[in-house]
Amino acid sequence: MTTPGDRPVGAGPDPRGIGARVLSLLAEVRPGEATTVLLLTLNVFLLLCSYYLLKSAREPLILTQGGAEVKTYASAGQAILLIGMTAVYGSLARRFGRMRLISVVTLFFASNLLLFSVVGRAGVAIGVPFYLWVGVFNMSIVAQFWGFAADVYTAEQGKRLFAIVGVGSSVGALVGARIAKWLVVPIGPYGMMLVAACVLLVCLGLTAVTHRREAGHVAAHKREPDQPLSSRGGFSLLLRDRYLLLIAALTLLLNWVNTIGEYVLDRTLLAAAASAAGGLTSEQFIGVFKASYFGWVNFVGVALQLVVVSRIFKYLGVRVALFFLPLVALGGYGVMGIAPVLSLVFVAKVAENSLDYSVQNTARQALFLVTSREAKYTAKAVIDTFVVRTGDVLAAITVWLGSRLALSSARFAWVNVALIVLWLCVLVALVREHRRRSELRGA
Repeated sequence: MTTPGDRPVGAGPDPRGIGARVLSLLAEVRPGEATTVLLLTLNVFLLLCSYYLLKSAREPLILTQGGAEVKTYASAGQAILLIGMTAVYGSLARRFGRMRLISVVTLFFASNLLLFSVVGRAGVAIGVPFYLWVGVFNMSIVAQFWGFAADVYTAEQGKRLFAIVGVGSSVGALVGARIAKWLVVPIGPYGMMLVAACVLLVCLGLTAVTHRREAGHVAAHKREPDQPLSSRGGFSLLLRDRYLLLIAALTLLLNWVNTIGEYVLDRTLLAAAASAAGGLTSEQFIGVFKASYFGWVNFVGVALQLVVVSRIFKYLGVRVALFFLPLVALGGYGVMGIAPVLSLVFVAKVAENSLDYSVQNTARQALFLVTSREAKYTAKAVIDTFVVRTGDVLAAITVWLGSRLALSSARFAWVNVALIVLWLCVLVALVREHRRRSELRGA
């Protein structure tokens, strides 16, 4: 069995550089592709590091200044804010090319961090607004990056190289959480905001280098990166395109299911903590469990991204890759519905989240490779921000209704089973539409 980096004996010198040969251990990298894929991978790595710095900074602020209840209800507020954010983003896309758009948005977020740090140090309570802001920032900046990556690559390139770019995302989350742990005591949340702002400026520089590098390929790819990106708003574009609506439905159901699943995990954990043995208090038991849970999710997610994702894409394709998560989740919640035991819930949720962060995320980003340029930025921004948060809101409503009906954890698991069946039906329709579009584009 050969790997993408293997060459027949006597085939002569490998025309690829050393970077391409090393990267070929992860996926097939052809001559001239290594530099751009490394720039994109480093870019998303730093973006995820900045997000985890801010995520770690927001928790003590929201919990001490707002409380756990306010944090729980904040997803609805984020969804409302994202309506305005996507409208503004669409307006900018109608006026600017991709580099000016990305520059304006990135500098806006970086300046916000400077303002939050100054105001917070002055003694103003910023916990609630900062928590809402981080939710908008994360969704917007990551969606913008993947839109840029989908615009840089052709559909054929994206299928091969997105697996490598996804490594930057997975490892960035892992490393960012570790760095945040080191920095939170010596510099505090306001210092971490300034560090994150500096990281964003570095990311903007990497984007500019990538943009200039790929500008020479515009004629070959028939792209116009300096032209305005959209003539229509993201919502308008989404509502008129069946393919984009199916991606939105997939995203909505994925987040709806996952958020309910986190509730089932937390509810099962609280019940187990109440009777915890081993001399641990309930708080200690929960802390140890959560640390182990997050550690396993990150570890398995990175391992899948490094070893499995590129092979799935190469041998099975993007469409098959989309089925891994819902089928595994279907089995996991079926087990929870029969035996909602903490150890089984733990294994099921680790499998679900690690697949979500690796295989599913990379495959979902690849769906936009066969869309128009305006869809890659404006419609994608709506899906990856507003639609994601809407899924969280629907999950909160489901939990509220289920609590009023006194549903058990097992019953909530069966609710998820029903939602996953609907998810699979949407996925079948999406796969058919993706195949049709791929054939039209020759991808």
